[in-house]
Amino acid sequence: MEVTARAPGKIILSGEHAVVHGTTAVAASINLYTSITLRFPSPSETNDTLKLHLKDIGLEFSWPIGRIKEALSELDGIDCSTPTTCSGKFAESISALVEEQNIPEAKIALASGVSAFLWLYTCIQGFKPATVTVTSELPLGSGLGSSAAICVALSATFLAFSKSMSLDKGHQGWLDFGENELELLNKWAFEGEKIIHGKPSGIDNTVSTYGNMIKFKSGSLTRIKSAVPLRMLITNTKVGRNTKALVAGVSERTLRHPDAMTSVFDAVDSISKELSTIIQTPAPDEISVTEKEEKVGELMEMNQGLLQCMGVSHASIETVLRTTLKFKLTSKLTGAGGGGCVLTLLPTLLSGTVVDKVIAELETCGFQCLIAGIGGKGVQVSFSGSS
Repeated sequence: MEVTARAPGKIILSGEHAVVHGTTAVAASINLYTSITLRFPSPSETNDTLKLHLKDIGLEFSWPIGRIKEALSELDGIDCSTPTTCSGKFAESISALVEEQNIPEAKIALASGVSAFLWLYTCIQGFKPATVTVTSELPLGSGLGSSAAICVALSATFLAFSKSMSLDKGHQGWLDFGENELELLNKWAFEGEKIIHGKPSGIDNTVSTYGNMIKFKSGSLTRIKSAVPLRMLITNTKVGRNTKALVAGVSERTLRHPDAMTSVFDAVDSISKELSTIIQTPAPDEISVTEKEEKVGELMEMNQGLLQCMGVSHASIETVLRTTLKFKLTSKLTGAGGGGCVLTLLPTLLSGTVVDKVIAELETCGFQCLIAGIGGKGVQVSFSGSS
């Protein structure tokens, strides 16, 4: 039997950067997914290795189970109902296992993700041979929560075949997890995120786990449900950015201009609160939907202006803004800025012809374009084959 889990990526609809300074921000899941399949060898197979296949980039890693057991023997019999942090000697042992794979220099950024995989698999499944295959619709390192989606999908896949969860393995199609199961796999995913990012906020993995939208402020997360079906064009500028440097730049500007920047942050806080209210209010007819989309667009436009005030825009982002504005569409950066991705609101009544024209023009600039629904379901699991 095989199990596959899929977990969505995320966007920040409003409040990035300002949230570091105590304001409200709103994040949402997108219907672009990372999928992970786990297959154990059949009784007739003489396979005693753990394999990780990164299908999209054509890389495969494998470890003899005996080698993993030698390196992580103290994890034998660990209780997977209690998420465990990878620290101290465990971190060293995991690093050694990853280094043995001789990851190509050009792909060395993958090392932390491979470490998270080894930790989550061994803690949850123990020392069993298996093949794990990863595919993703999310571009890596572009601010769309790709690492969190991987950690959530890994946790879901491994826990689905554990004693901690009792799922209907005969269910056809995608299966939703229960609240207690989501809470457990979200905690495990957070442990994976800590291996990758050091001190993550927990926002990305929570959005990927539960789906829909989250409002967050000063470390407090509130799940909210969208009553407005939003669709976005996500433009990946393919320009890498240094998130830490961008965050530091905003802090430095705040020290130089405290009164002005406080006003900027207050305005962002108001935008996020109004946006979350609009999103949660039902729209009974087409006119109401159009009115809501117009308000969301105006708030996005204001938020983008304030992000420019913070100094986190970039020439590539401005190119996307100018291009979409020609078609009377509203855009804003999402995430850290300085490159990365840009959101463009696609109104319900917008013709497909216009969308095609926008995408064609953006692609001539070398950008990658993806269309995504906003605020959909979180992680799901599917079983196939005989048990």
